[in-house]
Amino acid sequence: MDIIKKLELYRLENKVTQEELAEELGVAFSTVNRWFNGRTVPSKIQQYQIEKYLKKRARKS
Repeated sequence: MDIIKKLELYRLENKVTQEELAEELGVAFSTVNRWFNGRTVPSKIQQYQIEKYLKKRARKS
């Protein structure tokens, strides 16, 4: 599954706003918004941070 799809699924299931997600990932809201709208894709470093974030959250569940 695409990393953005995983992130969006996590976000919707856990009622996390794009603003909250941006803050957690250390990026601007507009960056997260562009990912979800398909205008841009995360850089390799951002992809790593997203994967790390999702793994961390999975352990808390």
